[in-house]
Amino acid sequence: MGGPAIELKILDSRLRDWGLPRYQTAMAAAIDLLACLDAAVEIAPGAPPALISSGIALHIGDPGMAALVLPRSGLGHRQGLVLGNLVGLIDADYTGPIMVSAWNRNAPGTPPIRIAPGDRFAQMVFVPVLRPEFLVVEEFTAPSGRGAGGFGSTGHR
Repeated sequence: MGGPAIELKILDSRLRDWGLPRYQTAMAAAIDLLACLDAAVEIAPGAPPALISSGIALHIGDPGMAALVLPRSGLGHRQGLVLGNLVGLIDADYTGPIMVSAWNRNAPGTPPIRIAPGDRFAQMVFVPVLRPEFLVVEEFTAPSGRGAGGFGSTGHR
């Protein structure tokens, strides 16, 4: 069950020993990213996010596709590790190193989160992208049941 081909450049040779980015199960939606660090980092609650290299670069090359970098759900739930920008977006024409902003969302006074070299610490999913053309109009062609009610206008339940 193949998908589109994406060029992957290995920027950190340790990935050849640790394992290249791959799907962990036959039905996984995302590949895991490994922390390419020289030494373990500890991210304290409330500290600025740590910028961690994934050791790879990609060339997606298709404007109908992008990659999203997401936290690993187990690390987010059990340890409080999330991304500093919540979701990372990799555009089809970006070919630089994939860097991940990792942040500890826990309350002050709780232990830091430790990320060691080679740890699976984030994940990347490839998604389709729609690039619509915009038609500038004075009025919309069809009314909406919601209209311009604003944020929260569909109710509170």
